[in-house]
Amino acid sequence: MEIDDSPQNPNELERFIGKPATLFSKDDLIRFVVHYGIEMINFRYVGEDGKLKTLNFVITGKEHLDTILSDGERIDGSQLFSCIEAGSSDLYVVPRYRTAFLNPFSEVPTLELLCSFYTNEGKPLPNDPSYVLRKAHELFRRETGAAFLALAELEYYVIAEPDPLYPVCDQRGYHESRPFTQFEEFRIEALRLVAQAGGKVKYGHAEVGCFTQDGKLYEQHEIEFLPTPIEDAVDQLVIAKWIVRMLGEAYGVQVSYAPKITVGKAGSGLHFHMMAVKDGMNLMVGENGLSDFAKKMIAGLLECSDALTAFGNTIPTSYLRLVPHQEAPTNVCWGDRNRSVVVRVPLGWIGDGDMIRDANPAAPPAKQQRMGKQTIELRTPDGSADVYKIAAGLVVASLHGIRMPDALDRARDLYVDGNIFDPKNAEKLNSLKQLPASCVESADALEEKRSIFESDGIFPAALIDSTVTQLRNFQDKGLSERIYAKEKEIRAIVEEFIHIK
Repeated sequence: MEIDDSPQNPNELERFIGKPATLFSKDDLIRFVVHYGIEMINFRYVGEDGKLKTLNFVITGKEHLDTILSDGERIDGSQLFSCIEAGSSDLYVVPRYRTAFLNPFSEVPTLELLCSFYTNEGKPLPNDPSYVLRKAHELFRRETGAAFLALAELEYYVIAEPDPLYPVCDQRGYHESRPFTQFEEFRIEALRLVAQAGGKVKYGHAEVGCFTQDGKLYEQHEIEFLPTPIEDAVDQLVIAKWIVRMLGEAYGVQVSYAPKITVGKAGSGLHFHMMAVKDGMNLMVGENGLSDFAKKMIAGLLECSDALTAFGNTIPTSYLRLVPHQEAPTNVCWGDRNRSVVVRVPLGWIGDGDMIRDANPAAPPAKQQRMGKQTIELRTPDGSADVYKIAAGLVVASLHGIRMPDALDRARDLYVDGNIFDPKNAEKLNSLKQLPASCVESADALEEKRSIFESDGIFPAALIDSTVTQLRNFQDKGLSERIYAKEKEIRAIVEEFIHIK
């Protein structure tokens, strides 16, 4: 595997070490730390609640540094996982070298690493969400011979004082440019910092959501990534969410990933695009468009879509976003380029002719054939998602579809042509299952289909139990109806969940 050592590679560790991050070793990191005078190491890890935790180390010498990177550290697991009792609570956190990056905010030179959890016996902790994802991907590779690649669309709101010179146009922010979007520079800085931290960033842009309320500006933006192996895709998502929030603190503004800021305005999703790649070939592409392999994956995702909300839509305001006519799905179906379905098949440069030569008549013919870009997109998750759990759920659900003997029939029956709310689709619409409308209903769906996720030892029963319990504790069944048109109550619940995972 070759390293891109050009100045265009923003990852300073890769350029210095001369290797891709996936091949970083302990000695590589020690060499970097010594050369750059790094004074601190931060361990970061995600517990059962899906939130990022931190353990700080001051480096006191080379031997101490070697110990940190060799052994990890001991922590109290009972504070992070409900399945661990206080009487026997010790866990180890052990760094994953490939996730190392320089902290762009610390005045003291600091190296950051994401970690995995291990038991007192030195075995991976079954309830560690990153380990659940690892097991799911390993199983997918064994059964299909393919790698499961994914990318996320990270949507967020910046909440700040409005610029009186160029007021925003309500709900018309999509791809808007300065000066009619206030936080373009903020987004560009976020893109740069995420890329420096190893994130494979595709692009960023202003999103639809923009409005003013109570003298505050609410402006929505998006960062999208490139397809990478799903474990790396989730690691970089965790880091990116932290960086954007930290940048907000530096700018003196609030950043929120909440699924809904207010009723009637665009919510923030966390859409996942997926593809399977084998021997350099994208298995989503067939001879006449979307492959049967992709359709089987879609069938599995739709079969599990109600249960997947337990990992991807984890707070009551998630279900204020999943309502009809808001470019968010409510009906279990799929379609091409349709933003109101559970699984969308976006444009994938299949049969695109030669657009670049049409736009640029002097351009020479393409010299190389690139791997197909076609993906399938799950549109249900939002910013409250437990990102390792939802990613593991996507792999499990996709593999379930590949195993289903009637998967192609199911995919055919659940396909919707064009706008799902078009009168021509009325009969089809009436036949479709609905997604859960509350955390309680989501918990019920996961309970009903837990065997799919527990099969092959991927999701531990204790992790399913804790997820179900957390969701049911919200007691939010019928919440949307109870607070309908009650502005004060809506604002109170939005504010309660404004800062989430």
